Amino acid sequence: MSRRKSQARHHAVQAIYQWQMTGQDIGEIRDQFLSEQEVGDFDVAYFERLLRGVPTHLGELDQALGPCLDRSIESVDPVERAILRIGAFELLHQPDVPYRVVINEAVERAKVFGAEQGHRFVNGVLDRLARSVRSAEIR
Repeated sequence: MSRRKSQARHHAVQAIYQWQMTGQDIGEIRDQFLSEQEVGDFDVAYFERLLRGVPTHLGELDQALGPCLDRSIESVDPVERAILRIGAFELLHQPDVPYRVVINEAVERAKVFGAEQGHRFVNGVLDRLARSVRSAEIR
């Protein structure tokens, strides 16, 4: 995946985390990020797609993640929850992005933002989800 899409995911994790923690309007968060970031450094359209997609499909994403988790989605660390929701959105709604890219990008975000071993947790959960929703691609 391109560096610009990776940066879009990086910013999306921060924005989704802020949305989860504050309940602030996602449009306001988007505007804040776009005013504070150098927009030439990341794929703004992809950033916006992730920001619209996660809240819009939140119930579906959490339901898809549920069987892949060993606890409720609400008890998952908020940073890792944001990463998992973005990864689930990409697996379910971005079929043009290979599942391995989705998982790798999520693991990289977890290494940057998550708890010490959070990347392992994220990897396991998204791998289980990918086997369920991208089984044809995995074969």
